[in-house]
Amino acid sequence: MAALIGHGPSPAKRAALILLTVLLAFPLAAQENLGRGRITGNVLDENGRPVEGATVIAESQQSKARLEGTTDAKGRFVIAGLGTGSWLVVAKKTGYVESSVVMNVKQLVANPPATLALKKITGVASFLQDKAAGEFFDKGNQLFLTEKYDEALGVFNEFLVKFPEIYQAHLNIGACYLKKDDYDKAASEFQLVLDKTLQTQGAYAKDAQASLRALSGLGEIAMKKNDFDSARKYFTQALEISPQDEVAAYNVGEIFFSNQQPDEAVKFFEMAIRIKKDWATPYYRLGIVMLNKGDFARSLEYFNKCVQMDPEGPDAAQAKSMIATIEKIRK
Repeated sequence: MAALIGHGPSPAKRAALILLTVLLAFPLAAQENLGRGRITGNVLDENGRPVEGATVIAESQQSKARLEGTTDAKGRFVIAGLGTGSWLVVAKKTGYVESSVVMNVKQLVANPPATLALKKITGVASFLQDKAAGEFFDKGNQLFLTEKYDEALGVFNEFLVKFPEIYQAHLNIGACYLKKDDYDKAASEFQLVLDKTLQTQGAYAKDAQASLRALSGLGEIAMKKNDFDSARKYFTQALEISPQDEVAAYNVGEIFFSNQQPDEAVKFFEMAIRIKKDWATPYYRLGIVMLNKGDFARSLEYFNKCVQMDPEGPDAAQAKSMIATIEKIRK
């Protein structure tokens, strides 16, 4: 037994083997460029105010080492454990454009503090980055759809406090006032959108969708006031901005039709068809208009065209029913 023991490794050698195994299993700190280096600094906004809760990330330029810290109420941060060498230090926070600086870190001396400036993101970019803001805006739209206009106004106004640059939200406010029959306030909101579009974009066509909705809103208000000349002017101007928008033309036709102006409605439904010849819905609406005018022949023509264009579409079943009814009347 003694001989067997004598041929095995000594206790000291066994300890060395165990230590070597451990070192091979876990990379040395130097390999990851970690050490005793320490960096400090401040994260400020563009006005020099401290940014609290910003994430500061230090990434080694020699390895994959990555260390993080968070700024306190005074915008200060401390990150320890860095090895000697070049480190990329990045500061970021939701709602801001991230900022970075490259630091040459030393371990045996104090490293000079770093100052990183974060610029606040504004306008649409900020809104797109803020998921909660999008959900909040959607809440306003849902309130509008359920006819809770006062509650929807509260949401949209609160939204504009946080995102005043997104002037398009005034369209939603104008739509609420229009539904409440407060035409003066609605008109002010729609006009504000047009003014902001010119101020920020230089031309209505640069924000065609917003301008189209604002002018259509003003046109609808004019219709409500029986000012058909002004309504026609606004709608015409709207469609000049977006002459190939068949949906816009169709919607104007709907507004005229709902306000007992069938002849004007026909012009815009026909415009929608000229833009998109294979769209069945305007044909169906023209059939309804002609039916209301007592023109059964043209009504049948349009209903049959609707069915021909889209036999399985949402308007086809109603069009077929109308065709059957008219044919019974004409017998």
